[in-house]
Amino acid sequence: MKITTIMGARPQFVKAAVVSRAFREHRPDVQETIIHTGQHCDANMSDVFFDGLDIPHKKY
Repeated sequence: MKITTIMGARPQFVKAAVVSRAFREHRPDVQETIIHTGQHCDANMSDVFFDGLDIPHKKY
């Protein structure tokens, strides 16, 4: 199953982290693609959430 998660603001990072972790731990058949809208393009505003909340991400 393929899932796309779209997030842009800080509250969405927190919510998405829980869901993403659940997919990884309990549903290995789920292929999640995360799209960051770039609302907070400063590293202090977004990368810290990806790293701190263990949200998988790739930078393009």
